[in-house]
Amino acid sequence: MTTPQSPPRSRTSSVRTTRARAADATRYVILLLMVVLMAGPLLWQLSLSLKGVGDELYARPPELIPGHPTLANFSDVLDRIPVLNYLFNSLLVAAMAVVGNVVGATCAGYALGRLRFRGRGTATALCVAALLVPTETVLISQFLLVRSAGLANTLVGVVLPMIVVALNVLLMRNAFRNLPAELDEAAVLDGANAWQRFISISVPQVKGIIAVVAIFAFVGSWNDFLWPLVVLSDENSYTLTVGLTRLRGTFYDDPRLIAAGTIIALVPIVAFFAALQRYFFRGLESGGLKG
Repeated sequence: MTTPQSPPRSRTSSVRTTRARAADATRYVILLLMVVLMAGPLLWQLSLSLKGVGDELYARPPELIPGHPTLANFSDVLDRIPVLNYLFNSLLVAAMAVVGNVVGATCAGYALGRLRFRGRGTATALCVAALLVPTETVLISQFLLVRSAGLANTLVGVVLPMIVVALNVLLMRNAFRNLPAELDEAAVLDGANAWQRFISISVPQVKGIIAVVAIFAFVGSWNDFLWPLVVLSDENSYTLTVGLTRLRGTFYDDPRLIAAGTIIALVPIVAFFAALQRYFFRGLESGGLKG
């Protein structure tokens, strides 16, 4: 009785190589589509902001490389609206939001993740429930609270609802919960109290997640448009996202200027992320544990 012979080893290896190449090609195609979908609008805005008067804005197919590139659109934006004033207001709001979330979310996350107290589960459930509530549904109640506190038309009133975000609290809670319990046990044996364990032991282990929280807070406060539009009525107090609406007139608007304004608003976000990207990716990879 004869036994079936296995296919030659060279043929098997070639089939595996073909499959591996096909899998790699599929991954590269998916990555390319993701790049087009995510970076395409940004490249279009950048191209539009650099186009001159003689360039066609909506040509088919789209022309990403301007025929007559110019920086005059950026100077026109600076001449039409007080960009530096709006930029300072946005930076002030973003700074308060970053400090509030880094300090508040870190303290709250440590309490929920490492300390045992009555009502800890309820507090965690409230944070989760806050993520499920759309911002628009509580907009009126937030405005009434801010106005009753005398903070309407102020930058403090703008930053108050986002001073500590529930998502950042949960991120810090999970980061602290992932730390080994032996760290606290050793610190307790050495006589460290809760604050000493928090500042000296736990916080240095979650620097990456703190960077993630800082970036989320900065980007969220910087890009926020609806809430500052509701709270602020004085044009001198406008943030940059709200102030850019003045580039659109009642009967005429220039898409080049609007695109240039959006690029100006994007620069601080890119700079802030570039400064913290090392800690950001480290925090995402480690999940709260120091690598």
